[in-house]
Amino acid sequence: MSNTTSPFGLGAEYENKSDVKSIMIVGVGGQGTLLASRLLGNVIQQNGFDVKVSEVHGMSQRGGSVVTYVKFGSEVYSPVIEKGEADTILAFETLEAARYLPYLKKGGKLIVNTQQIDPMPVITGAASYPEDLIGKLKATGADVIDFDAFSVAEEAGSVKAVNVVLIGKLAKNSQFPKEQWEKAIVETVPEKFRELNLKAFELSYNQ
Repeated sequence: MSNTTSPFGLGAEYENKSDVKSIMIVGVGGQGTLLASRLLGNVIQQNGFDVKVSEVHGMSQRGGSVVTYVKFGSEVYSPVIEKGEADTILAFETLEAARYLPYLKKGGKLIVNTQQIDPMPVITGAASYPEDLIGKLKATGADVIDFDAFSVAEEAGSVKAVNVVLIGKLAKNSQFPKEQWEKAIVETVPEKFRELNLKAFELSYNQ
């Protein structure tokens, strides 16, 4: 487990767990970002790290911007992530990826769902959804992994599994073993949704 290309910034140099790492999960209300942060926190704790998680709602209603800070290391005092500090950003929606890009550190990784959800100004006609956002994100020099998580979730059996599809992509690009992520799903997801979410994870992880 010495993959120095992990988006977590983990590798052989991290074995003493002394360095604090930061991950942001960003999306809009109703996409299941909270479950994603719980799964991530579960896996991190399985590996003996101290982890702090904080969820922030830009708007409280469904469809508003939501961001979760996750920081872990041997000892973490605050979950807050400042601009330029995030080792990884997991973006559930393209515009939210662009909104929080300034928080990504140089050399960090952006995993982004290409799904587009119109914010209220676009819905009301007061603004237009920006064109070619993925191209613009890549043009900044960020290390971008973009994919259609919505379609993968549909293939798994429900678009509501987008969050676990995104976790599958994060897992694939981490040094944490696949079995630990599956264990986290079993422990965190209600039994009636477990099979669906394990399938969504598997499809995403193996892409």
